[in-house]
Amino acid sequence: MKKLINTMLGLFLIASCAAPPCECENSANGFVLPGQSVNMGSEATVDIFKKIDAAWMVRDYETMKAHIADEGNYRFEDGTVVTNGEDFVAKVEEEYQKDLADGVNWEWNTDYAFSVYPSKTDDDNWNEKGEWVNAQFTGSDGSVVIEWYQFDGDQLISWVQTKSEATKE
Repeated sequence: MKKLINTMLGLFLIASCAAPPCECENSANGFVLPGQSVNMGSEATVDIFKKIDAAWMVRDYETMKAHIADEGNYRFEDGTVVTNGEDFVAKVEEEYQKDLADGVNWEWNTDYAFSVYPSKTDDDNWNEKGEWVNAQFTGSDGSVVIEWYQFDGDQLISWVQTKSEATKE
C-alpha cells in the first residue's frame, strides 16, 4: 500500500510539473497605425537607451555615435533635423555650448523610460522595425523634455524631441 501511495504521489508530481503554461491574455492596447496596437517592449531596449543617456550626460560622443545609425531621422525640439551620428553629436555639442553661455548647468534627471512596440501588420509599416523608448527628463533649469527613440537592435534609427520651458511663477 505504501508503494502504491508513493507511486501515485510521484505520478501526481510529474503530471503537475508537465502541465502546459497558461495562455496569457494579450496585453496590447491603444492604437498606432491602422491594424496596430501597442505592446510592452523589452528591458534590453531600455538598457540601450540608458547607455546613450549616460554618454550624452558626459558628452561621450564616440559611444553615442556607435549607437546612432547613418541615414536615420533625428528631430530636435528646435526643428533641426539630422540624419547621422556625426551631425547628431555636433548638434548636442552646440546645445551644450549654448547652455554654458546661458549659465545653464548641463545636467538633468531622467524621470522615466519605457519600451514599447507596435503589433505587426501585413503592410510592413515603417514603425514596426525594432522597439521604441519613450523617456522624460527634467533639466536643471526646470524644463521638461520628452523624447521618442526608435531602436533597431542596438542602433537608434529615429528620434523625436519635444521641450517645454520651466514653469514661471
